[in-house]
Amino acid sequence: GEHFFVEDMKDGKLPGDKGLVLKSRAKHHAISAQLLRPFIFDTKPLIVQYEVNFQQGIDCGGAYVKLLSQTPDLNLDEFVDKTPYTIMFGPDKCGEDYKLHFIFRHKNPKTGEYEEKHAKKPDSDLRTYYTDKKTHLYTLVVNPDNSFEVLVDQAVVNSGNLLTDMTPPINPAAEIEDPDDHKPEDWDERPKIQDPDAVKPEDWDEDAPKQIPDEDAVKPDGWLDDESEYTSDPDAVKPEDWDEDMDGEWEAPQVPNALCETAPGCGAWQRPMIDNPSYKGKWKAPMIDNPNYQGVWKPRKIANPAFFEDLHPFRMTPFNAVGLELWSMSSDIFFDNFFITNERHTADHWANDGWGLKKAAEGAAEPGLVNQMMTAADERPWLWVVYVLTVAVPLVLIIVFCCTGKTAAAAADYKKTDEPQPDVKEEEVVEKAEADQVKEEKSQPGKNCHHSHPPSLDVGS
Repeated sequence: GEHFFVEDMKDGKLPGDKGLVLKSRAKHHAISAQLLRPFIFDTKPLIVQYEVNFQQGIDCGGAYVKLLSQTPDLNLDEFVDKTPYTIMFGPDKCGEDYKLHFIFRHKNPKTGEYEEKHAKKPDSDLRTYYTDKKTHLYTLVVNPDNSFEVLVDQAVVNSGNLLTDMTPPINPAAEIEDPDDHKPEDWDERPKIQDPDAVKPEDWDEDAPKQIPDEDAVKPDGWLDDESEYTSDPDAVKPEDWDEDMDGEWEAPQVPNALCETAPGCGAWQRPMIDNPSYKGKWKAPMIDNPNYQGVWKPRKIANPAFFEDLHPFRMTPFNAVGLELWSMSSDIFFDNFFITNERHTADHWANDGWGLKKAAEGAAEPGLVNQMMTAADERPWLWVVYVLTVAVPLVLIIVFCCTGKTAAAAADYKKTDEPQPDVKEEEVVEKAEADQVKEEKSQPGKNCHHSHPPSLDVGS
């Protein structure tokens, strides 16, 4: 496998913010770290959280994390795709399939065997998280009541319940079709049959033709009986190299007969064919309800010998290591701030101090709204029409209304009463608006929040 590197983000907005970077494309990569203590699924939730930035975009490859099951023979030096894991979580993409996995390995209480259970697909469109080259925060929350949530950038994109929203389901069906039950040979599944008592009518002629010549038809005037539709080309000349012994007797090629172009037709006239009114075709007995119909046969149901009921799938196999085991056709995938905890608010604090800072820095470095609008209109000139309609037209209307010397509020008051109204000076309106602005700012302290520095990378946290 290939190595991971610890280095700065290529286009990072926070100097000195290092992460774990998958460097090579079309290679297998694996890295793992032991946890300080195993995670036991008991009465507290599991929260798994980490950041990913597809610095070069993502063509085909994964950026998911595996929580490695606590087993007697777990050897992190030999961490491969077959190493048992409890949960696999995170983004994965190939072609136009944008996945965000949440898979866990469920232990069958009857057989002791493990089976992968996949969460249903997220409802939202995930495309931008993979293509915008920004740092995104992926969070999985699994609760002791079997509910789960998947979040990207602290917004829920998928949620459900382990008992109802995993495929294949945790618990097998209580009853199954009996594999030893077979359909009896005389079982009649035909809802309708031909009437066995029906008799063909005596006047039914099965041999009557479907079409007959139209006896009422008359040959059109001017029909040229003695001319054929095609005639030998009078201008054709036998090629000089024609060999009658080899090629046979030469004949001029056929061309449409010019005389026929103006006439209604050429050659022997024939009556057109019409449908035979007495045609009936082969006689068939009409269909009737089958008196012996037994319905569609289905095997009988029996108790499922493999049935079990696990009402607490949250109690998964404990895990004591975290790892990335990935193959990718894209390079420079940046990982940071892996965090595993049983306290939701701690995860949120960690997210705000780490990813929150990155998001703020990336946001501050973005071009302003006007620049973005100009760039968009350069690529799509029709947007200028939209801008004019959404910006210029309202501006004109505002100017028209404002320049009448009355405020909108004052105009509205005129409608409410017939009393004489005092004049409102524009200067008074402006002063009042400024005073309200000052009041509002005083009533909203703490707009400028201070973030602490982001924690340094710690895979084993």
